[in-house]
Amino acid sequence: MNILITGASRGIGAAAHALLQKTGHQVVGHSTRGSDSLIAGDLCDPAAPRNIWDTALDELGGRIDILVNNAGIYEAIADNAPDDEWHAAWARTLTINLQAAADLSRLAVSHFLDRGGAEGEIRGRIVNIASRAAYRGDSPQHWHYAASKAGMIGMTKSIARGYAGEGVLCFAVAPGFTVSEMTAEYLQGRGGAQIIADIPLGRVASTDEVAEVIRWLASEAPASATGSVVDVNGGSYVR
Repeated sequence: MNILITGASRGIGAAAHALLQKTGHQVVGHSTRGSDSLIAGDLCDPAAPRNIWDTALDELGGRIDILVNNAGIYEAIADNAPDDEWHAAWARTLTINLQAAADLSRLAVSHFLDRGGAEGEIRGRIVNIASRAAYRGDSPQHWHYAASKAGMIGMTKSIARGYAGEGVLCFAVAPGFTVSEMTAEYLQGRGGAQIIADIPLGRVASTDEVAEVIRWLASEAPASATGSVVDVNGGSYVR
């Protein structure tokens, strides 16, 4: 399968990128700054999603089978911040976490449908990386993050319902706290003990665990599972 994954330079994205390649897929990754192996694109720029899509499509020989919307930010803003800072933080988070994913999903759906296929054939898959925060909420400094991930869940279900009959599947993954280079310092400090105490499993998820769920949804999950959200949070939030 030919796969495009955003936010592939670190954390969950890097783990998923590596696993998908290891399991035999042709994978093109993206990061904000890019590298020798990753497409560059700042998702704050409205033109970036289409540029990323077109570049990936070219690199993959004109065919993309799976889109993984993983890129996202988790930046705090105080609830008593000045209005301009508050609005800027909301705009930035919603643009990167939700609007860019929607733009890429729209391009993917169009590509899948234009390609055609036999009745009952799976034409393409989209996997959105949401968060436990979509259901449970987040801290007083992260209203915007929780809202962006809740929006992603709503978008996932809308795509699943709207296009299942035409062979386009859409899933989401909702990780809880995940250990990565971005969270290691916090987990080793005082905040880590409080986080662990809130997880019945007794530890946070690894990026490899989340990557395995992404791999399964991208390549093996049955069509009837479209629209589902897979929780990866150690029982810290049970729906």
